[in-house]
Amino acid sequence: MPRTTGPSKTVLVVEDEAAIRAMLRVALEIADYGCIEAKDAYEAQAVLADALPDLVLLDWMLPEVSGIELLRRWRRRAETHDLPVIMLTAKAEEESMIRGLEAGADDYVPKPFSPRELLARIKTILRRVDAAPAEAPISLGGLVMDPAARAVTIGGQLLGLGPTEYRLLEFFLTHQGRAYTRGQLLDNVWGGKVRIDERTIDVHIRRLRKALAPHGYADCVQTVRGYGYRFGRDSSAA
Repeated sequence: MPRTTGPSKTVLVVEDEAAIRAMLRVALEIADYGCIEAKDAYEAQAVLADALPDLVLLDWMLPEVSGIELLRRWRRRAETHDLPVIMLTAKAEEESMIRGLEAGADDYVPKPFSPRELLARIKTILRRVDAAPAEAPISLGGLVMDPAARAVTIGGQLLGLGPTEYRLLEFFLTHQGRAYTRGQLLDNVWGGKVRIDERTIDVHIRRLRKALAPHGYADCVQTVRGYGYRFGRDSSAA
């Protein structure tokens, strides 16, 4: 399914509170983004049936079908699996953040939020999506990443990864053997201009290991105690 086209990127705002939708529309249009509004999951699905936006701002607490359930459905479908999504929620607890990220959100912004910071996060995610991937496949043993196809296989079997886990694995595969702090990983994978809690990286590390575990590659993601993480087959964790 093609993404929407036009002079600017298009953002779908899925939010049941009209005042918040109006505030986001103004902020997005001032920043030269197109804005489409949906007040619930059903309207959001109708928008996606027509054309994919470039990014979705998705409220957690939607009526009938929650935002997190809607996100899980999108991540199970091929056409929306890689759709960039920022979760908006009044749930600021760590457990809620982890649930949002584990459901497949690219970012998590608790309410109330600064429109300026939100726009910075949107810009960072869209810039990352637009970055041209390397053409040559990257491999480690039987694990092969094909950036052109945005696909990862192990022994010829397709590996199901969320968009953030894909980017994290891509960084690891292109920087094998070197230890990185959580802050360095956040700078390289999420972008240094956006403030994100460093605990976010641990959530995605767990998800990446879980995806690699059935194929015997979970131990490639090594914890370097007191420092951060390293990726590879030959180095042992410190």
